[in-house]
Amino acid sequence: MSPVAAVVLLLIGSNLFMTIAWYGHLKHRDAAWYWVILVSWLIALPEYALQVPANRLGFGELTATQLKIIQEAVSLTVFAVFAYFYLGEVPTWRTAAAFGLIVAAVALIRG
Repeated sequence: MSPVAAVVLLLIGSNLFMTIAWYGHLKHRDAAWYWVILVSWLIALPEYALQVPANRLGFGELTATQLKIIQEAVSLTVFAVFAYFYLGEVPTWRTAAAFGLIVAAVALIRG
């Protein structure tokens, strides 16, 4: 597997954890805020365990700027899927246009 493919896979896993940590509690608004913070931090811990190796593995093959832009594209993609399936938010044409611009940014910085 190429380093870039490994980076993307690690970032997908990382962003799954972070999206759940940051937004999963929105359907549980009756939970006390201090429990939400504690549970969110516990969910976020594996995010770091995947994010850090992704950046270390990718740096050298990719620049830090390329890593960040790829991470943002992965993050927004993971969030859109999460928002649709978990929060019931249907993407609009503006969402699609925004993702198109992010993909263009990845292509531009990678080129």
